[in-house]
Amino acid sequence: MAAKNFGCRVVNRSKSPVVFMILFALLMFSMLADSIVSKISLESAAFNQKRDYQALQSPKVVRNIKRNVVFPLPLTVSTQNKIIRVDNEHGIGKFRRRRLPEYEIFTSDELTKKFHGRVLEFFNHGCEVHFFMTWITKVGSFGRREIMAVESVFKSHPNGCLMILSRTMDSVQGYRILKPLLDRGFKVLAVAPDFPFLVKNTPAEAWLDDMKSGKKDPGEIPLAQNLSNLLRLAVLYKYGGVYLDTDFIVLRSFKGLKNTIGAQSIDVVSKNWTRLNNAVLVFDMNHPLVLKFIEEFALTFDGNKWGHNGPYMVSRVVRGVEGRAGYNFTILPPMAFYPVDWMKIGSFFKLPKDSAGWRWIEAKVWQLKRQTYGVHLWNKQSSKLMVEEGSVMGRLMGENCVLCKHVYSS
Repeated sequence: MAAKNFGCRVVNRSKSPVVFMILFALLMFSMLADSIVSKISLESAAFNQKRDYQALQSPKVVRNIKRNVVFPLPLTVSTQNKIIRVDNEHGIGKFRRRRLPEYEIFTSDELTKKFHGRVLEFFNHGCEVHFFMTWITKVGSFGRREIMAVESVFKSHPNGCLMILSRTMDSVQGYRILKPLLDRGFKVLAVAPDFPFLVKNTPAEAWLDDMKSGKKDPGEIPLAQNLSNLLRLAVLYKYGGVYLDTDFIVLRSFKGLKNTIGAQSIDVVSKNWTRLNNAVLVFDMNHPLVLKFIEEFALTFDGNKWGHNGPYMVSRVVRGVEGRAGYNFTILPPMAFYPVDWMKIGSFFKLPKDSAGWRWIEAKVWQLKRQTYGVHLWNKQSSKLMVEEGSVMGRLMGENCVLCKHVYSS
């Protein structure tokens, strides 16, 4: 028994160093792992703390309740991803950061540098009348309503020329949209405009510089709308011609018009105009009134008031120069371009409910054919309205189209 017990004690003693080494190794591994985890946690916390501190200290991003981002300028424009990139050195001005593809129009590139030559070449083909439109939004939005407006130009002016100033339409997709008209022999071309070239040596040149440097706030109104307001003036001043909005249906020839703007509304008693509109402009090259429009746009620009840089702007200028020597122009009554008020445009799209309504349609169509150059559709109010067959617009579109597809889905 003693020997047996002694044998057991010998065996236990012989195993002790092995067990001790295993326990010691486990202890050291546990301490090492705990140290590593602690270090990682500390470094992660330090990094997060530093990142949070930098975010609090950075002036680049301040979120407001409208989910827009405010940042200091000057800015540069990325033509690849169509977003504004900040150069945070001076922080000259602030405005809300948005995805603004229309900012591409501020830049000149290899395509836009060909603009002037393309304009001269295009209008050097016996054009009866020179027309311009602008399109400062995505090409996919140029739909049936806009095509109908283009068709109406050529219905009344088969030998006219229409240039659409648009970077997005000056593309393969834009060409496909216009191809049915080109196949019919009509002269229509989408051209990417050279905005810096067009405003050079005009009061708008400084406005453009201020906008690019961040000194000028584009405001809450969609910038494309205000860019179109300026672009139409710049191109008419540079080349002369007829500007039309893309929601204007032409009903008769513009050949007899010269240096003309239309009244949107008149005083019912005095018959004097109360507001003009810039959806239709007909002016010679270098006309002093157009230069005055550009000057007023640049000096009083406000991107937060609807119409301030468009209809209200031309109204302010004309009211100030009307009757003064050196400004020769004509103001046509509302029936010429704006025969229906924007609040009543819906009546032109609907079928009548009774015989009196049918008689009204017949009388209205007869009147428009004889007294109106075209109808402004006030697209903001009417874009979602369907053209009902037999309605005023159904009749007018059906008689003033050249392709005549999708008239009742425009």
